[in-house]
Amino acid sequence: MGAAAADAGPRGRRVGGRAVRCASHGGPGATPGLVGPRSGHRPARGGWTWGSGMRGRGRALLRLLAVQGAWSYERMIGVGMGYAAQPLLGDLETTDPGRHREATARSSEFFNCHPYLAGLALGASARAEYDGVPAAQIRRLRTALCSPLGALGDQLFWAGLVPVMMSLALVGIALGAGAWILALIVVLYNLVRLFVTRWALVTGLETGMQVGTAISSSWLPTAVSRISGPAGFVGGFALPVAGAWLLAPYVPDVGAAALVAGASGVIALAARRWGGSRWSSLRVGLLLAVLTLLWTRFTP
Repeated sequence: MGAAAADAGPRGRRVGGRAVRCASHGGPGATPGLVGPRSGHRPARGGWTWGSGMRGRGRALLRLLAVQGAWSYERMIGVGMGYAAQPLLGDLETTDPGRHREATARSSEFFNCHPYLAGLALGASARAEYDGVPAAQIRRLRTALCSPLGALGDQLFWAGLVPVMMSLALVGIALGAGAWILALIVVLYNLVRLFVTRWALVTGLETGMQVGTAISSSWLPTAVSRISGPAGFVGGFALPVAGAWLLAPYVPDVGAAALVAGASGVIALAARRWGGSRWSSLRVGLLLAVLTLLWTRFTP
């Protein structure tokens, strides 16, 4: 080891020909990091603080809303994650340019999860970069977060909130609410999406490498476990109501229309149960929708 490495201390490393300390967060010689207001540590001059990082977090949040804009088979949403990470890594460019180059490249590597929860991984990895966490650990963190965030997001949104919102819109239209119900549903859904995206980013920035513990102790697992019941109930209520509304001009008796809608549901369940894996719920639903539209179009 040369003199420069010796001067860097037992945890020193060389970046761009100079020794850089990689001490733990808040310790002597540490890279200025994301220091929360309750940490009890005061960052070095020019380092990241929650106050000075607000603009960077705001831009990162806006970019997270379009994280799938550069989606590709090679990196999935990795390029979008790298673009969203740039505002968060800005201070690192001044304090440690070598680490900044490495962090920028790491943030754009392959990553795939639910886009609404991507902020958890983005914030945690950015915090880890400022804390001087080794690159291998940051990569393992990103890899470990892919599947859980994908599963939680799919269950909460695609299998939960989206069916609830669509079912409420169908019921509203069938009961004569008009087009305004669609605008209301779209606004409510996007407000929820904005809240979740912001919460994910802030939680990731606050917890860093402990983001897994933060997720397990948050509201997210509870919401995922409880959303399926309301989604099934609202969907089951909306289908016959919407079916009766669609069939009303052709089957004047509302009871008969509801019976036809219920029969369609029974057919769908039977096809799903005995038709094998080829008859998924999506395929059966699309088939029944097409048949209903053809009937209403060509029946006098």
